[in-house]
Amino acid sequence: MDDRDAFGTGPSRVRPPADGPPLERIESVFSVYETDEEGERLVYYGEPLVAPDRVIEELWPVFRDRGYEVRLGTRHSEYVLVAEPKSDGVDGIPWTNLVLFGLTVLSTLFAGSMWYHIDPVANPTEMWQAWPFTVAILGVLGVHEMGHYVLSRYHDVDATLPYFIPVPTLIGTMGAVIKMNGRMPDRKALFDIGVAGPLAGLVATVVVSVIGLHLPPVTAPESVVQSADAIRIQLGYPPLLEGLAWLFDQPLYRGDPTAAVNPVVIGGWVGLFVTFLNLLPVGQLDGGHILRAMAGEYQQTIAAIVPGVLFALAGYLYYVTDVSGNAVAIWAVWGVFTAVLASVGPARPVRDDSLGRKRFVLGVVTFVLGILCFTPVPIQIIG
Repeated sequence: MDDRDAFGTGPSRVRPPADGPPLERIESVFSVYETDEEGERLVYYGEPLVAPDRVIEELWPVFRDRGYEVRLGTRHSEYVLVAEPKSDGVDGIPWTNLVLFGLTVLSTLFAGSMWYHIDPVANPTEMWQAWPFTVAILGVLGVHEMGHYVLSRYHDVDATLPYFIPVPTLIGTMGAVIKMNGRMPDRKALFDIGVAGPLAGLVATVVVSVIGLHLPPVTAPESVVQSADAIRIQLGYPPLLEGLAWLFDQPLYRGDPTAAVNPVVIGGWVGLFVTFLNLLPVGQLDGGHILRAMAGEYQQTIAAIVPGVLFALAGYLYYVTDVSGNAVAIWAVWGVFTAVLASVGPARPVRDDSLGRKRFVLGVVTFVLGILCFTPVPIQIIG
């Protein structure tokens, strides 16, 4: 006979951790037969008395009142509640964030200098002249992520500051991310945090694009234009950028090998492209969070369609059009990526109640804005 069976269960037989909630608040849905403290972590072994989702729904606010985030899992085939202290914000100097930000400044200066026809290898001291490009790129990415961060703090959901990702690409970065450490309390929080990034980033993107459109174009040196080894980069402009250029009567210099838009416009283009990708309604992407809050469990059905659409787009560009392979590769890679994200699924709110009409309408508007950021051929590299 198990010792637990011999001695029984219940609050009279188990000593609760001093910082945790009273056991009688727990045992209505989770029968506790043993507790432990692992550093600052509280651990409760027991048996769920209701469905696992219901356990968390009932106990999440109980532990939050005590300053803990709680999750239900298993250890050695035993059910266990694990409660970890909830973060109250940035603790100390975020050195990792700062170092990555500094490296991304350097990588975007390096990449941006080439958009200004500066050789960063031969003339490294002239890279600083690409600072408008760096400010544009980091501005749209940073505002996007801070939108998520601010709304996370507003809803009391633990989240990190943005981590910028320096990578030697044409723009010098793979973007920025924040890590969500806390559970989403309800659909409203999930929606607000998900939608805040794209909308904030889109405002910054429009500002950057308008400024860039009014700056002088960059003219390629004659030696570059005439070089047999020259590589031409041709961007596809989404409808929103086209509309801004038309509204302010500013050219986009299509088909002119000697002139190109100011690199600050490239920062706006990046913001639009990032907004579209993030609004794909799958998994942990912003669009996945937004649609999960709007449509509930039906989000998974819609998400399953997205990879097929992206693969179909890649196939259409490859077999029907004569565009370069870069666009085909982009959508093929994102087809694989979204398939993985769709299989993992989005965040699940603790309380899965209805969203409300106003937020639902805002979600529809946000997805429409995301469509205006789409272009089937984002980039072509012509040698």
